[in-house]
Amino acid sequence: MRATSLAAPKQSVDAFCGAREIAIQFARMISLAAAMAAAFAAAPAARAATSVPVFVSPGDMHSGALLLKSTGQDRYVEAPRLGTDVDLIVSGPTARARVTQIFRNPTDGWLEAVYVHPLPDGAAVDTLKMIVGERIVVGEVKAREQARQDYERARAAGVKAGLLEQERPNIFTSSVANIGPGETVLVQIEYQEPVRQSGGEFSLRVPLVVAPRYNPAPVVQTVDFGGTGGGWGTVSDPVPDRARIESPVLDPRDNLPVNPVAITVHLNAGFPLGEVKSHHHAVRVEEVAADARLIKLDGPVPADRDFELTWRPAETKAPSVGLFHEKVGDADYALAFVTPPAVPQADDKRPREIVFVIDNSGSMGGTSIVQAKASLLYALGRLQPSDRFNVIRFDNTMDVLFPDTVPAHAEHLGRARAFVSAIEAHGGTEMVPPMQAALTDRRDANENYLRQVVFLTDGEIGNEQQLFDTIARMRGRSRVFMVGIGSAPNIFLMTRAAELGRGTFTHIGSVEQVEERMRTLFDKLESPAVTNVSAAFSAGRGDITPATIPDLYRGEPLVMVAKLDRFAGTLDITGTIGAQPWKVTLPLAGAAEGQGLAKLWARRKIADAEVARTLQEIGPDDTDHRILALALEHHLVTRLTSLIAVDQTPSRPEGAHLSRSELPLNLPAGWDFDKVFGGERAPAIQPDTRRADQSDARVQLAAALAPSANPLPTQAGAPIATGAVLPKGATDAELRFLAGLALCLLSLVLLALRRRGGRPMAGF
Repeated sequence: MRATSLAAPKQSVDAFCGAREIAIQFARMISLAAAMAAAFAAAPAARAATSVPVFVSPGDMHSGALLLKSTGQDRYVEAPRLGTDVDLIVSGPTARARVTQIFRNPTDGWLEAVYVHPLPDGAAVDTLKMIVGERIVVGEVKAREQARQDYERARAAGVKAGLLEQERPNIFTSSVANIGPGETVLVQIEYQEPVRQSGGEFSLRVPLVVAPRYNPAPVVQTVDFGGTGGGWGTVSDPVPDRARIESPVLDPRDNLPVNPVAITVHLNAGFPLGEVKSHHHAVRVEEVAADARLIKLDGPVPADRDFELTWRPAETKAPSVGLFHEKVGDADYALAFVTPPAVPQADDKRPREIVFVIDNSGSMGGTSIVQAKASLLYALGRLQPSDRFNVIRFDNTMDVLFPDTVPAHAEHLGRARAFVSAIEAHGGTEMVPPMQAALTDRRDANENYLRQVVFLTDGEIGNEQQLFDTIARMRGRSRVFMVGIGSAPNIFLMTRAAELGRGTFTHIGSVEQVEERMRTLFDKLESPAVTNVSAAFSAGRGDITPATIPDLYRGEPLVMVAKLDRFAGTLDITGTIGAQPWKVTLPLAGAAEGQGLAKLWARRKIADAEVARTLQEIGPDDTDHRILALALEHHLVTRLTSLIAVDQTPSRPEGAHLSRSELPLNLPAGWDFDKVFGGERAPAIQPDTRRADQSDARVQLAAALAPSANPLPTQAGAPIATGAVLPKGATDAELRFLAGLALCLLSLVLLALRRRGGRPMAGF
């Protein structure tokens, strides 16, 4: 790691980034941090409007809440909140994201903040910066255990440190040690990811909340009674890291939303743009050029659902081919998008055998079960008399409608519709048994049926690998099509399960999307796939990923990234559509300049290694060796590597106590708290009297960040302590700090512009 002073000479600053870029970044950070400071400064007045502030003990709490130890014995106050700013630059087929997390400690003690948060599962996470006062500390990628040891040493020594660890490809943990009383620390994460294309639509997703996961209990696998010292059993935990992916979740009935997020997207599509749409958030769209838009959230929003942005070309027909090139060091990298032509289904199309699986566990309560049932009822209506089908529903139990698949006749369809309509959400999420039942193939392999499994779920389980192993072992001739339901599904599980099952993934985030997206899915199910796909370079050798090129379905592009020893000749792609041969040739000389392709290649190669291990093509040791080598060479966070940033300046006085705080999460939008966590409803609290319709962004952010104006829920009859003193720190120190930071920043920009004679400065 390396530290840079904001007031350093120009040469030091340019080593980190251009002065103009620093100005833009810190203007955004200062605005967000100022709103946070205003929120905390206004909190006491807001509380006084309805009640006297209270302290509680852990035994008083009935719902998810995060508490910090206070001055009184067995007395706690709520922990600090977090603000997040996301800035994305879309450049054709790729996107570069900068996520700034602002941690603030309002107490009079020293704090370690731990935040479990999502990032896109295909993201190549490569940068960590920690801003402490006037210092910027840039992180290094190290082996995970080494990075953790460095962090622990820094934490014990009283110096500030930031650590970014991967728990799953889409779940990360940010830890910041030694945040002082009343202090604000900024942590900045950057990643590269590909843009998704399906048919004529391009899309980008920013996950904003880690939904609660169902984690099956450990099971006894083997017991050995032989040999010396026998008689002991071996216990295996299907989710060995369950403690690292579980965070406190706030009941939305008793708590204001937390973790507000501001998002800005700089969309440079590379072609004239038509419709640009945000599916789950209100946004402002500004036209910059024919192929460029600036998209901003209409005020900060709580982190309780994924942000999804889609765009279409102005012309009716979307680009079907894209080729991009990047040179890094001595290596050339190429990214290719190729969408095969849509071939009509033959009149004598093969009949299908479809098994529908619907998740009705507690996490599917609320609007999710409505979406899932509507999707399944739509799917039943698309069946043909020549098709066979069955329906399976599951929570922590399972029901199979028919003993075997049955013809899609009116009587069978009527029973299926009644079965689906009666489903209600409750219970746990035991996903492996229904997947095993769906993949059990009772037909002769020579029968002329296309066998397909359509699996509708939010995917919120912690034992993903058990599901992947089941698909790899039992898939046979079946194709698995995952349908993600709800505001924040487990995208990693969906995409990996579909990849292993040689199918596709479809997301339905609202009831309004059911018909459109299920229709698109059935267009894929009913149309011939492109099979036997292969790719080769005419000159030189190319290391292509994905290692095994999948079948392609209607409207789905082939997306490939390759590392080349020479960038010359052509890329030749061949396959079979139905019974017809298909071929396309891309001259490499026509490639446009791409960004971050080396990172995307390495990230996809890491995923290839994980898939090969699941398919038992390579062993665990070989898998780990490949992943570690790729991660260290390309500076990426993986399950074996982490980003660590340590400020060498001691800050916490020796002997001062350090408290650990896991920041709470919102319940995903549309979820039912009682369906997920069970138990009795906590006592109701008084309604919040503050205005919820303010249009000013800073007021909205302050409202989301401020502690609740109401007493925390207590047990019936439990006394409320009213004579205690809140932790010290309610001063204007934060605003003074931000004002000083702004003045330092202005001085830096003026100095840099003066030294360059007024010329614009380069960015990163």
